[in-house]
Amino acid sequence: MEDPEVAVSSCSAHDDDNLCSYKRHLSVSQEGLLEDQLRRKLKFFFMNPCEKFWARGRKPWKLGIQLLKIAMVTIQLVVFGLSNQMVVAFKEENTVAFKHLFLKGYMDRMDDTYAVYTQTDVYDQIFFAINQYLQLPNISVGNHAYEKRGAEETALAVCQQFYKRGTICPGNDTFDIDPEIVTDCLYIEPMMPLDNTTVGKHNLNFTLDFHRLVAVQLMFNLKAINLQTVRHHELPDCYDFTLTIVFDNKAHSGRIKISLDNDIAIRECKDWHVSGSIQKNTHYMMIFDAFVILTCLASLILCTRSVVKGIGLQREFVSFFLYYYKKEVSFSDQMEFVNGWYILIMVSDVLTIVGSTLKMEIQTKSLTSYDVCSILLGTSTMLVWLGVIRYLGFFQKYNLLILTLRAALPNVMRFCCCAAMIYLGYCFCGWIVLGPYHVKFRSLNMVSECLFSLINGDDMFATFAKMQQKSYLVWLFSRIYLYSFISLFIYMVLSLFIALITDTYETVKHYQRDGFPETELQKFISQCKDSPNSGRYRLEEESSASLFCCCNGCSERI
Repeated sequence: MEDPEVAVSSCSAHDDDNLCSYKRHLSVSQEGLLEDQLRRKLKFFFMNPCEKFWARGRKPWKLGIQLLKIAMVTIQLVVFGLSNQMVVAFKEENTVAFKHLFLKGYMDRMDDTYAVYTQTDVYDQIFFAINQYLQLPNISVGNHAYEKRGAEETALAVCQQFYKRGTICPGNDTFDIDPEIVTDCLYIEPMMPLDNTTVGKHNLNFTLDFHRLVAVQLMFNLKAINLQTVRHHELPDCYDFTLTIVFDNKAHSGRIKISLDNDIAIRECKDWHVSGSIQKNTHYMMIFDAFVILTCLASLILCTRSVVKGIGLQREFVSFFLYYYKKEVSFSDQMEFVNGWYILIMVSDVLTIVGSTLKMEIQTKSLTSYDVCSILLGTSTMLVWLGVIRYLGFFQKYNLLILTLRAALPNVMRFCCCAAMIYLGYCFCGWIVLGPYHVKFRSLNMVSECLFSLINGDDMFATFAKMQQKSYLVWLFSRIYLYSFISLFIYMVLSLFIALITDTYETVKHYQRDGFPETELQKFISQCKDSPNSGRYRLEEESSASLFCCCNGCSERI
């Protein structure tokens, strides 16, 4: 005989498992009990760490780990940052030293204006660089040396690029040219000049046809060791410098620009020995990095567990709401179960683990990817500090910033998309029209940086003053262009942007005073009046029966 309190309805194969479990009509008392259990479970899920401790005595492990992780990751970043600064400083100082060594008459901050204008000066510059290279062991104050391949030292390459064929007669306004580029190289082996003899035009079969010349490149490799890290109890790195001196004559304007490019590679030293306690300090740092990795793994596991639990509770609530209230849960309510702060912390944990592993490899000199490691550790530290805002958000007075950003973000994104169209239009227009006449509009990147500075009120007079007046029409256009951009973006776009955020801020303050509008999820949870220290949550935790277990138990009785 059928139980009068329980009736059965069929479940189709397409029904969700959670929904199917609800398709068993329980008695009124059982339905109320299950509904109360779900409300209590939801209310506990959205409690802050202190309330969860009062409700079930659950210790805030995630909060403790985050605070510990902040201290450890910040210390790790500072230590690595100081080491990375020495690496970057060594690279920059060597580049400056090479410019003074191999560029005749070079002075600091003259990279954009360093050029030659006569054929004699071109030859002088080329042979000056060659002789400096040959005499490098005697003149350099650094520990620079030639690169060796086996027992031989690598040669300096002097390569000239020129048009394959060309006859140019500017006086007659005629020319005959083949635009194909031909490269011809001359190699000079390192040697020790005797009696201060120098290499000159008479020693080498080297001539330049300036009418066809496109560029001259001097390419050579040097090596050095960064010994300053020893004083900071770190193992030194070995550096490979690939230097290229370029004489650029592409424009054939009578001005040959000279530049020195230094491509730097950091490598593990092949054979080294350092006396003292450096090795011991390296071991201590690696132990600290390993502890950071373990802490981040624990944080990652706990946050992943919380996210998985939230998704499971979301599915349970959606199924319950669909069956008992015949309603679909809104997308915004469903996203309340997906904690974005936990995802942010998980991303920071992954970046910290990868960055710490890479840092350990750098300390053992197995890898030399300083830039990649600094990006990973820097980004992870930023995200760790941002993740702490979640815990400040539990306090109403500290929560205003988070609520304002969250509420304003959709409108701000739509506003920025519209403003970006206007901004890009000004960027392209300024690059095409003003680029040849203004140094700040030479490329799209420079145009964007210049216009962004103008929006913030920076360097306005200099932008107007540096406009060349060679073309009155372009000069007049530049005034209309700049005045219209500044007026539009500062007085309209920027003001509307600030007003958008201010309006959201006032709305949030009003809600904090008079109460926020309740969603369906919040209304459902608010019917649970059990306080965290009521003891009801401890009893529910001790009970082995869950919401779905009850339903499954009913089906077994049937």
